[in-house]
Amino acid sequence: MLLGYVRPHRWALLGGAALSLMTGATGLTLPLVARDLIDDLSDDRAITGALLLMSALVVANAVLGALGSYVLRRTAESVVLGARRSLSSYLLRLRVTAVDRSEPGDLMARITSDTTLLREVTTDSLVGLGTGGLTLVATVTLMGFVDPVLLGVTLGVIALAGTVLGVIVPHINRASRQAQDAVGVMGASLERVLGALRTVKASGAEPREERTLHEAAQESWRQSVRAAKWSAAAGNTAGLAMQIAFITVLAVGGARVATGAIDIGTLVAFLLFVFYLMAPIQQVVGALTQYQTGSAALARIQEALRLPAEPAAGPAPLPASGAEPAALAFEDVRFRYADDLPYVHHGVTFTVPARGMTAFVGPSGAGKTTVFSLIERFYDPGSGVITLDGRDLADWELPRLRASIGYVEQDAPVLSGSLRDNLLLGNAEADDGALTRVLKTTRLDGLVSRLPDGLDTLVGHRGTKLSGGERQRVAIARALLRRPRLLLLDEATSQLDAVNEAALRDTVADVARTTTVLVVAHRLSTVTAADRIVVMDAGRVRAVGTHRELVSADPLYAELAATQFLATAE
Repeated sequence: MLLGYVRPHRWALLGGAALSLMTGATGLTLPLVARDLIDDLSDDRAITGALLLMSALVVANAVLGALGSYVLRRTAESVVLGARRSLSSYLLRLRVTAVDRSEPGDLMARITSDTTLLREVTTDSLVGLGTGGLTLVATVTLMGFVDPVLLGVTLGVIALAGTVLGVIVPHINRASRQAQDAVGVMGASLERVLGALRTVKASGAEPREERTLHEAAQESWRQSVRAAKWSAAAGNTAGLAMQIAFITVLAVGGARVATGAIDIGTLVAFLLFVFYLMAPIQQVVGALTQYQTGSAALARIQEALRLPAEPAAGPAPLPASGAEPAALAFEDVRFRYADDLPYVHHGVTFTVPARGMTAFVGPSGAGKTTVFSLIERFYDPGSGVITLDGRDLADWELPRLRASIGYVEQDAPVLSGSLRDNLLLGNAEADDGALTRVLKTTRLDGLVSRLPDGLDTLVGHRGTKLSGGERQRVAIARALLRRPRLLLLDEATSQLDAVNEAALRDTVADVARTTTVLVVAHRLSTVTAADRIVVMDAGRVRAVGTHRELVSADPLYAELAATQFLATAE
């Protein structure tokens, strides 16, 4: 999975790795030049050339190191960008069922926190392991060339440290995964509170929610400290091993100099190699520890990418102005939201002809809103068939299906941004003339004239600067701008005053002359003039007819009408 993110940047990564190797090569050349310098001093020869060469190598090492570090870090940021793009695109296409089972805050943490860890994995782990490993091999080879006996001493110490690291590394992986999971839990808790902050404040629940957030933050801290403890143990084990190796080489090498087995220049060169060996060893150890952290993040990203998603497809064109309205039919549809939940629909059957208004009424929990969710294919029925224009919904491409539908949800969500952004959300190509007509139709023109910046006024997070009725009218205007062949209105007038409700009722009746309109309503005053009313109860259709027919023919509808003072003597 990591290589998949890295592949588009492989040449930049290889370039950075090459610069890192060149940096290591210049560093490894210094001990050999130092040995020659010491030999020149011992033999009373000129050392100007050796000093100039050492100076050039030091400068080259610094320049190449800085350039290599920049290239690698830039590439790592590009890998993070690619991961965030692909993950955010995938999450936007998740099936609604997958979102229902997930915590939005945790998904947000996977895009932000988890992808950030890929930066370290790319530079410190992937490249660090390669360049550090090659530098380590080159250093060991040169050390063997200088003195095989001292090399054996050094490798013995390193092998002992490697055994200790083999025990420590798995602990880093577990602690890092739990730390990232804790960050996800904290994000979910925060999103939960901020999404209902007014409710929390009105309920006086700040202290309780504060404790929940603090507990999540505490758990994240605890797991991060645990991971840091094991990472520190790994780093210090490597450092301690190199110090022991340095002291051991100094002792054994001093004895070999005393016996004449090697000269002082060889010992100095070997000690310098031991000094330079610290960097690649720490780089390799750091790569392994960073990989454990990164692999935990990669696992969480992979979990998100395994959630069921809708097939990716380009946007479909919206219906033309004079497009024929759609016809709809449900045939023996059964549906439940999850296998462990009861059925919401128990064999729902009804037919909606093209053009006109069809209303769905019934008690709460009857399954009315679920009808709209099934039409939009947010969910698929467990059995039965739903057809649009005589064609099974399962055979429609999702973008083409949804391009034909305008949907006003029950809570009429408004996104952060300007009023214009919200109105054009479903049809960015709408011209000013269409926008003006829709504003007048939904009685938003007066609101726009009062706003300080007109259509460019910011509406706040979730439309908090608008009233409930204004948000509903924005949602209706947004749906109408799509020129839908099928318009779904779910409790679209629940927050409107009587005057605006009456005006919208007339608007819907006018739209229904050229479009198929489906309305879910608890207030029957909005649907008494509907061409047909579908009465639902406990997931079944119990009656279909006009208001006048149902008042006399269906006891449930008659009771609803009487409760709302709509049953007349007729």
